[in-house]
Amino acid sequence: MLADADLVWQRLPKTWYEGPFLGNALLGSGIYAEPDANAIRFTVQHSEVQDHRPEFGSLFGLARLPIGHFTLEPAGTITGVDWRLRLRDAELTGTLTTDRGTLELRAHVHNSRSVLAVEVRPSAGERAFRWVFHPAEAISPRAAFKPLPAGYTANPPAQVADHGGVRAAVQPLLAGGQHVTAWRERTDRGGARTLYAAVAHSHPATTALGRALRSVRTAAALPYGAVAPGHRAWWHAYYRRGFLSFPDARLQRFYWIQLYKVAAAARADAPVMATCGPWLEPTPWPATWWNLNVQLEYWLIHGANHLELDAVTRALGEFRDGLSDQLDAPYRKDSAGIARTTDTRLRNGGDAANGGYAVGIPGQDPPTPEVGNLTWALHNVWLTYRHTMDRRVLREVLFPLLRRAVAYYLHFLEPGPDGRLHLPATFSPEYGVNAPDCNYDLMLLRWGCATLLDAADTLGVRDPSAGRWREVLARLAPYPVDGNGFMIGAGVPFAKSHRHYSHLLAVYPLYEVNWEQPAQRDLIERSLRHWVGFEGALQGYTFTGAASIAAQMGRGEEALGYLGELLTRFIRPNTMYQESGPVIETPLSAAQSLHDMVCQSWGGVIRVFPALPRAWRSVTVHDFRTQGAFLLGAAREDGRTRWVRLRSEAGAPCVLRHSLPAGPVEVRDERNRPLPYEEVAAGTVRIALDKGGTAVVTARGDRPPMRIAPVAPNEPAPRWGLPA
Repeated sequence: MLADADLVWQRLPKTWYEGPFLGNALLGSGIYAEPDANAIRFTVQHSEVQDHRPEFGSLFGLARLPIGHFTLEPAGTITGVDWRLRLRDAELTGTLTTDRGTLELRAHVHNSRSVLAVEVRPSAGERAFRWVFHPAEAISPRAAFKPLPAGYTANPPAQVADHGGVRAAVQPLLAGGQHVTAWRERTDRGGARTLYAAVAHSHPATTALGRALRSVRTAAALPYGAVAPGHRAWWHAYYRRGFLSFPDARLQRFYWIQLYKVAAAARADAPVMATCGPWLEPTPWPATWWNLNVQLEYWLIHGANHLELDAVTRALGEFRDGLSDQLDAPYRKDSAGIARTTDTRLRNGGDAANGGYAVGIPGQDPPTPEVGNLTWALHNVWLTYRHTMDRRVLREVLFPLLRRAVAYYLHFLEPGPDGRLHLPATFSPEYGVNAPDCNYDLMLLRWGCATLLDAADTLGVRDPSAGRWREVLARLAPYPVDGNGFMIGAGVPFAKSHRHYSHLLAVYPLYEVNWEQPAQRDLIERSLRHWVGFEGALQGYTFTGAASIAAQMGRGEEALGYLGELLTRFIRPNTMYQESGPVIETPLSAAQSLHDMVCQSWGGVIRVFPALPRAWRSVTVHDFRTQGAFLLGAAREDGRTRWVRLRSEAGAPCVLRHSLPAGPVEVRDERNRPLPYEEVAAGTVRIALDKGGTAVVTARGDRPPMRIAPVAPNEPAPRWGLPA
């Protein structure tokens, strides 16, 4: 099945948006034609490599820095390529053809060794091919798009030298420290030549050189065939943690490519993904973005059962102390926030006192008071808790940080003449207008207070602020709405084309206002139609958000239509995405939209196949992780759900909307023994399921074969990449 999703290139890719990409969340390489040259570029970028001059802010002084690229320069003129990115092995294989012969290549970024390995087997006419490294200027990529801050200069040039048979480009940094690219070629019996390259970064010490040299020497002691198996084994195990198959061939391949992409870009112990992951290219956004990008980048890991990729929970816990420093001094004692953009350690490069771009203060501008981003990021942490029911996440990260994020809001809530609690003007990403009672913040504040009360109850904590949280829930101003649905805030209607759904968070992803509340359906419908009805500024993630809202409404055809718009209008040949620069959150969030069509588990109910389009008559899912820490398996055949299986990892309450045909059902355990259950609504059962227990639900008298296998596509579709 994974082989069917492989990307292929039978035409030469010319840009990052067209070519293969390799990565292990730290080291990344994009492969495409060298501009204006007879060569193939292998970019070398690293998610830890950044500048360290906070006085110039996160977008210049703390920006990710470009490293450089290798060129594979053949002896002859390039005439064609035949490449395949093998998802299962996370490996590029194929042939580069020239007018003098061929170059057979295999390449990967090793999962654990963190080296780029490229084996080339030249034909006789291509034995003179060569590798050349081109260091990049160590300057913020934003310099190509925006004026430089006063006093900001590029770092000095890299110094290239030989170190006992290993070449290294040492890039000194003006702030101290260095980043180093080291490489060596190995020639094996039979003429195969393998390039090994590694990158290391250190600040303020200058230890990167030694680490990069050691990585290359260790790897180059072995031929490619001895290095690759350990890398492939990790990826083989990775894909087996979950399974999803549906009959739309184009989207099916796209989905599995996103699972490859997210594991090539994310690990729990790696930096939180920047806007273009580990594949830095010229961009106005050379940092980590917290007002939507981070949240969307990581949503799919929960349902796909890949919590080993969750850098958000790890980073927020590790760097929590710095999140108070980003606030103005009077609020640091009890509050926390995160600015729109940060570096790998969640620093923004300034606070309100020294002129940096900080979180801001409600009711004041400048700086822009964009104060809800930490609370929204903590919703991702809450999703990790809910999908694992791991109380350590709740106790050590979510509760203490959410408490401080909510405390910041509480400083500014004031009662109005109506007796309600109101917020002064704040900023709704990225509408461009500050508004009092901004829906972005009211929605996040309400979710935050409710979540804190639930968490305190779960942890057995008697928190002195609990009374204030309850007061907020009882007295908080209602969400501003008008005839078109949710507004940006009080007095500020949604009145122009806008890509972001910051004013709709209560609908998605918070589900606090949802389609299962009949009184809210008209409001949700009007808000969605009005939002997507403004053409002009809509972008790719507009359509993934709309697809997920449509899935909440149970409208599979509409959700599929939005994803079709995304693929047609925005997704590039290799499934990457661009606006004015490369960004990767949108394709990854499309995978979550597909999850929302197949399974939803918000509000304590697991909904199986809630929004399938009519053409998806067969669907199979296995080990899909839901809230409550259940692993779901289910199969739909010929338009009917045949069976549903749930395994409980935590013994949480189990309420299942099973989507089986109307009529009586049977609930059995893994040994085929009846399990007690209660029908709580038509098509919905509550099952008594202990930790470690399994429940299988079928129509009464039905004993379907519970096979996990791909479903047949409805019709053929072209592969991703650049097929002939």
